[in-house]
Amino acid sequence: MPLVKLDTGFNIEVEFAITPFHKRFLAWMIDFVILIAYYLFMSKLLNVAMSGEREWIYVLAGLPPLFYHLICEITMNGQTVGKKAMSIKVITLDGGQPSLSQYLIRWVFRLADFPVWIMPSIAFGALPWWCAIFLFGGLASVISTPHTQRIGDLIAGTIIIDTRTHTSWEDTVFTELENDYRPRFPQVMQLTDKDINTLKSIINTVAKKRDYDLSMRIGERIKSKLRIESDQDSLDFLETLLKDYNYYSTQ
Repeated sequence: MPLVKLDTGFNIEVEFAITPFHKRFLAWMIDFVILIAYYLFMSKLLNVAMSGEREWIYVLAGLPPLFYHLICEITMNGQTVGKKAMSIKVITLDGGQPSLSQYLIRWVFRLADFPVWIMPSIAFGALPWWCAIFLFGGLASVISTPHTQRIGDLIAGTIIIDTRTHTSWEDTVFTELENDYRPRFPQVMQLTDKDINTLKSIINTVAKKRDYDLSMRIGERIKSKLRIESDQDSLDFLETLLKDYNYYSTQ
């Protein structure tokens, strides 16, 4: 499985596994089946429940599938039902979570990546027959780009990674948090990425060399800078800061 090294913005490169084409295709198929099932269900439901011509009801019923991918990726942290089933997700080129605008760009450019509207246009004579080649624009982009990005990914600055593959997260500033973890010092977000990267190095040094004088000096310096009052042990205080940073940066 191909890997890509991304600069996470924490002055460290992290390896991510690029999603192979077959997993992207299977995820797309799962989402496609869900949308078809929705259309069939709503069609039967409306035909039974309604009488007369009320086109606006059918238009409203057709909106959820139209926004399916956009809403799912925003609310499910870069995943649709199909992506979640295949353990893949959308991230940015710096290894973070995409912004709302990036999700929106990916969604808008589905019209270019999956131009199903081309065939009806050709059938009704609105487009010449040779426009059929554009049906495969998104597929060609996924196959030919190094990071298997479709057109929407290229423009939005996103990639799709395989979340099942182990990556070197332990080499970054990220720290595992308990499910019920509660942060104590929101002031930690005043520190820069470089500060946090240095902080983790200091914590590792103190733990290995038992240099608690160092942790006390750094702890006091940070307390003064951020105007924090704490009676924690100096090493515990630094570790709490690191956890708090991870908590706030992932919200």
